[in-house]
Amino acid sequence: MSILNINWKPEFGTIFTWFAMDKNGKIAVMVNNCFGDLPKCLLSIENAELLLDQLNEYMWEESSVYLTYPQNKRGDFKLDLYSYWRHKNNLGKEAIIAELINDFIHSGHYSDANLAINKGFFEYQAIEGSFEGEDYPVGYNDKTKMGDYFRYLMPTIYASIEDFPEELRHGIAVSDIIDFTNDRLLDNDKINDYFPRMYKK
Repeated sequence: MSILNINWKPEFGTIFTWFAMDKNGKIAVMVNNCFGDLPKCLLSIENAELLLDQLNEYMWEESSVYLTYPQNKRGDFKLDLYSYWRHKNNLGKEAIIAELINDFIHSGHYSDANLAINKGFFEYQAIEGSFEGEDYPVGYNDKTKMGDYFRYLMPTIYASIEDFPEELRHGIAVSDIIDFTNDRLLDNDKINDYFPRMYKK
């Protein structure tokens, strides 16, 4: 049973991954980590959860319907901000980069790094934790709160809407003001201002 609808609110439990396009046509994977909001324009779509499942299956190359994938970008990735809560045992940036590379070597297209290297996606993660202040993005000096999305991984070769099957493109939220190459943190309270509409050809 789908739980995503216009009245849905972020809460501890299910993690949703959604997709966004910035004002320049670049694509980001948005991981809500339970507490990040989803745009109302997405929640208002009938069967939104099924659509997100289809997009995620396509991203991980697990789709049984959409079997043609873009050629690998063969780019690189850059680590920007990262979760204190997830990496508190070793906050060194070089160690985290090494973990990402090792995961890419062993997990291939199932790794986070592959999303940047070969898919060309930015990746944003929502601040999580079991209470306010337990987690924050390392490397960001201004105030943040649970649910705010921080830029985690950056690609060097960028994906576009053309990398998705036409049948799935309407599941991508669009911004006219956000620039993924510049905007490191997205205020969770402003998600609907950032992403007011879904992609439409």
